[in-house]
Amino acid sequence: MSIQEILFWVLTVIALCSAISVVAAKNPVYSVLSLIVTFFAIAGHYVLLNAQFLAVVHIIVYAGAIMVLFLFVIMLMNLNAEIEPQKRSLVKFAGAISGGLLLVVLVAALKQSASTAVLQGHSDIGLIQNLGRSLFSDFVVPFEVSSILFLSAMIGAIVIGKKQ
Repeated sequence: MSIQEILFWVLTVIALCSAISVVAAKNPVYSVLSLIVTFFAIAGHYVLLNAQFLAVVHIIVYAGAIMVLFLFVIMLMNLNAEIEPQKRSLVKFAGAISGGLLLVVLVAALKQSASTAVLQGHSDIGLIQNLGRSLFSDFVVPFEVSSILFLSAMIGAIVIGKKQ
């Protein structure tokens, strides 16, 4: 067993345990913190796949920005309040159905996937240089259109949020 395989399995166990902790945690703040640990483990998988840029962006965007936003929303909404027993049983039923559907999708995906090892030799697929080259040569028009879309969304948010 190589060090990459050992790291892969360690990161997989961490990701699975923290993902289960997201669902099983009674406190929503602990659930968000477990989700952050899951994101870091997934970023570790990206590093093992030689996609360093994707790993860094994943940590900055998801673990940094989105999770802090989730944490603030949870704290502001006070989600620690107890829900009614009738709604609690409905939520458990919906969770069981969605978990079963997720299991069916995972089994179908695993049956169709190839049994080749993920950790083969190093390639230059995820390197920033190749990403930049393809982004500014092959996908320059969609990149610029999305930047204009994001700029107009920011201007719209400022106009809507501005007090009269």
